[in-house]
Amino acid sequence: MDSQAAAQEKPHLSVSQIINMSVGFFGIQFAFGLQNANVSRIFQTLGADIDSIPILWIAAPLTGLIVQPLIGHVSDKIWLGKWGRRRPFFFTGALLGSLALFFYPQTGVLWIAAILLWVLDASINIAMEPFRAFVGDMLPDEQLTSGFAMQSFFIGAGAVISSILPYVLTRLNVSNSAPAGIIPDSVKYSFYIGAAVFTAAVLYTIFTVKEYSPDDLQRFGAAKDTYIIHIKTPVKKFLSGGLLWLIIGIVLSAVLFFYNKKHSENPLEKELYVLTFGLTAYGLFQIAAGIFLSKNNKNGLVEIMDDLNHLPNTMRKLAIVQFFTWFALFSMWIYSTAAVTQHIGHTKDTTSEVYNDMANWVNIMFGSYNGFSALFAFVLPVLAKRFSRPVTHAMALIFGGTGLISYYFFMSKELLIISMIGVGFAWASILSMPYSMLTQELPQKKMGVYMGIFNFFIVIPQILAATLLGIFTKHLFHGNAVYTIVLGGVVMIMAALFTLFIREKQHEKLL
Repeated sequence: MDSQAAAQEKPHLSVSQIINMSVGFFGIQFAFGLQNANVSRIFQTLGADIDSIPILWIAAPLTGLIVQPLIGHVSDKIWLGKWGRRRPFFFTGALLGSLALFFYPQTGVLWIAAILLWVLDASINIAMEPFRAFVGDMLPDEQLTSGFAMQSFFIGAGAVISSILPYVLTRLNVSNSAPAGIIPDSVKYSFYIGAAVFTAAVLYTIFTVKEYSPDDLQRFGAAKDTYIIHIKTPVKKFLSGGLLWLIIGIVLSAVLFFYNKKHSENPLEKELYVLTFGLTAYGLFQIAAGIFLSKNNKNGLVEIMDDLNHLPNTMRKLAIVQFFTWFALFSMWIYSTAAVTQHIGHTKDTTSEVYNDMANWVNIMFGSYNGFSALFAFVLPVLAKRFSRPVTHAMALIFGGTGLISYYFFMSKELLIISMIGVGFAWASILSMPYSMLTQELPQKKMGVYMGIFNFFIVIPQILAATLLGIFTKHLFHGNAVYTIVLGGVVMIMAALFTLFIREKQHEKLL
């Protein structure tokens, strides 16, 4: 293959082709929207205290941390004939996720609900990660922003419908209240509908889009050695770096253990072990990679750890932005129900009509910000062309942070829809701009694994949020969840400031 053929540009896809690529994300976000808007409510209904809700959510980010890089790595390497390399994972994730959605609202035990959240989130991640890489596979550089913006539109549309489903069903005379410990029918039927939509939307993309073959990708610039593993990190660096992280993790775990033993009447939160054990595990993975490499065993673990040690420059900068952004988002998803029911509804009684009405309004709020994000998705390519992608993203995050802070000042539930305008602008950009800025810099042969690694910088702040937000809410804010939302708004504005340190290579053309 000559150099000219190897450098051949990918063909521009039509609007209808980009739509077909993105419909599957409608189903993914339908499931994700149901999860975000209802899981805290389900946990509280099954008896969870407000302080324990964050740690129950820990399954979601932990699952993404493990699943996404692994799925990305495997989908980069695999090719299953007519099925391709990304589409098998679309189907597997949709099937498993739909089953989890169907069984989730039938549980009446808190620990089973926590396990099913793990299963549901793992399934969503299996389907979602390859969809991100799919855009990089299929579109030329000039259409990346438009491709991710189209995904944002379908994400917003899916989340709107899924978020308002309990409210709509309630208006159709489906019961929205139930005895203590029982999940209302409005939530149950929403999950059943979500199971069907998840599968149908993903199947539509599978059957309407044909992936480029490995030979096609080579013509478009992918290296011929896609299936050959090249490791840049020396064995000594794997071992020494891993040992350092291992020691840090063990020492911090020991400090936490002995502090709590000495101050048993007022211990630090046990959720902090999630962080210390995570550092320990990272050190062990690095050491394991070094041991494998010393035996010339260049397996997937070695490659993923090596890729972590050699992140592209833009990814490093975006990592900081993502960290603060997703910490803020997680505060909203976890605490919006508690904040609205306390701050406006003035109740904590999960069996009361006021509580459930306010909880339903949170679904309307979440549906609203996703609806606004679907509209803003069409504006983002225009703003990116005019101002650059980093500036556009910074503007969106400032609006989002302001929207979260306004929770405190709006004392009627209807005014909170105004808050959701800012959040919606931010959400549209969060779902597209970072990926657009990043994808242009990634090598084609590692599109999947780097997209999976990029998810670390979404997952790690979620783990930190799930670990620390409960501490802040309980000890600093005395159980007043609205202050936790305000904190999230401040953190999102910090993310906007860090975005301005990113420099893009060029402006992209409109679709």
